[in-house]
Amino acid sequence: MNFNDYSVLMSVYRKEKAEYLRVAMNSMWNQTVPTNDFVLMCDGSLTPELDSVIDEMIAEHPDTLRVIRFPENHGLGYTLQIGVKECRNDIIARMDSDDISRPERCEKELAVLSAHPEISIVGSFIEEFIDIEPDSYVPSSIKTRRIVPEKTDDIFTFAKRRNPFNHPSVMYRKADVIAAGNYQDMLYIEDYYLWIRMLLSGLNGYNIQESLVYVRTDNNTFRRRSGRKYRDIQLRLFKYMKDRGFISYSQYIRQCILRAGSSVAPNWLRMFMFKKFLRKT
Repeated sequence: MNFNDYSVLMSVYRKEKAEYLRVAMNSMWNQTVPTNDFVLMCDGSLTPELDSVIDEMIAEHPDTLRVIRFPENHGLGYTLQIGVKECRNDIIARMDSDDISRPERCEKELAVLSAHPEISIVGSFIEEFIDIEPDSYVPSSIKTRRIVPEKTDDIFTFAKRRNPFNHPSVMYRKADVIAAGNYQDMLYIEDYYLWIRMLLSGLNGYNIQESLVYVRTDNNTFRRRSGRKYRDIQLRLFKYMKDRGFISYSQYIRQCILRAGSSVAPNWLRMFMFKKFLRKT
């Protein structure tokens, strides 16, 4: 296996901004170790502006970029499930269509997977930002950092309460993701559900202890983490964890209480709690 060969998997849908997509894709083209297989999943029909960016990218990278289009929107879980299968390489780097990867991100993640065949998934910290200059690849100001644990044992413990990997930062082995059941439908937390199944199956993870991806955020980020629908989806995952013995009954009850409280809290309070206890400023 050539550990310089990896696929990039990205999904885009019509509500995203064309200028964000261009910067996100270019941040992956500009990696110090470039990809030879970029899979862009179009989840439903897109806007003319997004299609224009994709046409530009096809013209610039005709031998590397593969665009797979669904006529209707299916949601991220299904789209990534198909995308994983479409990737040609054994190693896959996930990337969101509005974030920015640092140039050395993939080189550092490939080095971990190359040196440690027992590791199935590697991620990193992320830095969250709001403002950035047009076509820039470095945010003007970082609002928060999301810190995640380094080694499998700590990742396993952390996962009982919170998502142990930052999804836009991860690189994983295709075969291990498929063996764990691949992405499945669990709106908003498709990735967390996958990580739990991978950990339950005995697979190992690692988080590089530095920020390798810049992630866009705004007040709506916290607003989306509210309401009955979001609460019920989270509790569905924690019930799965309880039923599989990943967490205890008392841990499950605690999560029910915490998630129920968060779902009805005003947005300003939810934002404060996330920044105070779940992020580093």
